[in-house]
Amino acid sequence: MTATLANPLAARDHARAMEGTLAEAMPIVPPVADDLPAEVAAQDLLWEETVAAGGYATRRLPRGARLRLIDLHGDACASILLFNAEMPSERLNVADTVKVQWNAYLGAGKLLLSDMGRVLMSILTDEAGTHDTFCGTSNAAINAAKYGEGRNSGAFPSGRDRFLLGAAKHGLGRRDVHPCVTLFKGARIESDGRITPEVGPFAPGRSLVLRAEMEVIVVIANVPHVLDPRPAWNVTSLRATAWRGAVTGEDDPVRQATPEGLRAFRNVEDYFRR
Repeated sequence: MTATLANPLAARDHARAMEGTLAEAMPIVPPVADDLPAEVAAQDLLWEETVAAGGYATRRLPRGARLRLIDLHGDACASILLFNAEMPSERLNVADTVKVQWNAYLGAGKLLLSDMGRVLMSILTDEAGTHDTFCGTSNAAINAAKYGEGRNSGAFPSGRDRFLLGAAKHGLGRRDVHPCVTLFKGARIESDGRITPEVGPFAPGRSLVLRAEMEVIVVIANVPHVLDPRPAWNVTSLRATAWRGAVTGEDDPVRQATPEGLRAFRNVEDYFRR
C-alpha cells in the first residue's frame, strides 16, 4: 500500500474513483444485457454476471426463469448444483437424472431432476453438445496432485471448494455439496468402458438456455474438468444471464416429450398445488 492509500480518507477517495470501472469477470448491477431474445423486456432481466476462470457464482431464480450460459472463449467448464430454494434438502440427483430419462447425455429437451422425482430445470436450447453426468468435479487433493496446489485461496482452486463458497451464501454447508453435472465439457463412455473426456478447447460463444421449473438455487463452479488431460490449468470465463419467463404450460413440448418426463412435471405441479 502506498503512503497515500495508507491514509483512510485517501483510500476512500481512491475506492470511490473506481466507480464505473469494468472487469471482464464481475456481476453487473443492475443487469444490462443488450443481447436478450427480442421477446424479453429489459425489466424482466434478473441476473448478468461473467464468472472468472476458477471462479464461482450463485443465484436464486424464480419458477419460469430462463438461465443462459455462454462459453465466451471456448474453454469454460460450468459444473452446477441445484436446490429447491424453498426446501434445499431437495436437490439435483444426477443418478435419477440419468436413470429416469434412460440417457446419460444431456442436451436440448433433457431434464435435471431432483431426488424427489421433480424437474428442477430443463434444457431448452443447446449449442454445445458436450456435457458430463459421470465425473463430478475436482477436489483439493486432486488439484494438489495435478497442479501442485489445490487450496481454495490459491491459484488452482477445486470445484468442490468453489461449491462450498457458493452454497454458504444460502446458509448451506459441506454436507449439502452434492454430485453435480458439468456443462460445456463432456465425458463419453466407450464400448469397452473407458471414459473419454471431451474438453476442447472449442469454438467461443457456444451457449445453452435452461428453464427453472421450480424456484431454484443455482451454484456454478467454473474450474477445469476433473479429467482434463492437459497438464496446464485450462479454463476461461463464462457468462450467466437470467430473465423472468412463463411457467411451463401443459402443451409444452419438453413437458410432453416422454412419459417419464411428463410424470416428473406432474410431480412439480402437484407440489405447487398446495
